[in-house]
Amino acid sequence: MSNLNKIITGDALKVMKEMPDSSVDLVVTSPPYNLKNSTGNGMKDGRGGKWSKAALLNGYANYDDNMPHDLYAKWQRECLDEMMRLLKDDGAIFYNHKWRVQDGLLQDRQDIVDGFPVRQIIIWRRKGGINFNKGYFLPTYEVIYLIAKKGFKLADKANAHGDVWEFGQELKNPHPAPFPINLIERIIGSTNAQTILDPFMGSGTTAIAAINHKRDYIGIDISPEYVAMAEERIKQHNNNLTLF
Repeated sequence: MSNLNKIITGDALKVMKEMPDSSVDLVVTSPPYNLKNSTGNGMKDGRGGKWSKAALLNGYANYDDNMPHDLYAKWQRECLDEMMRLLKDDGAIFYNHKWRVQDGLLQDRQDIVDGFPVRQIIIWRRKGGINFNKGYFLPTYEVIYLIAKKGFKLADKANAHGDVWEFGQELKNPHPAPFPINLIERIIGSTNAQTILDPFMGSGTTAIAAINHKRDYIGIDISPEYVAMAEERIKQHNNNLTLF
């Protein structure tokens, strides 16, 4: 496969539509959360953002993260449709998203995942955080939807892990919303997947976790800036591996 162990610069939906059916074993991804469309997290008036220097306040490169919610949900459902098409019959998607309160009501992403074969919800419990809204308690977790085809099974003994995982946020990564490497290590190491797709690759963490487990990866990101960032991180990581 020509895209193997590469990161493609482009729109995730368009790039996935050009990929062949049943060509990947696993999808691990966290899409943009549409945070700029939020009513209560402080991002619009300068109070909030990422823990270090409020990087998310400036948004993502090449993407404004501020779609009308119905269009955002439609886009994400189309992305999930493509991910499902790309999966082999024993494949799965680990789809990380964040529940939030919008206009005083819980927005739990059911309008995105409804109808897909969600087998389990994994709770990723984060550490710390800031709550700007006095109407509800500080959110301390995100969710990972395990969307699995019927043939999907975990690797041997991986089912001993519980469904609540505690990993701290990644604070030293210049990307505004990076995965913690330990979280992705947990996911990939819990499967037998050989080819792993991340259609919102960002800073390349999924690729590095795949390399650590001797798996192949395919990455997609709309931002040339983030693709360059990811490629540099992967290069440095591979160089460090050759030193030992």
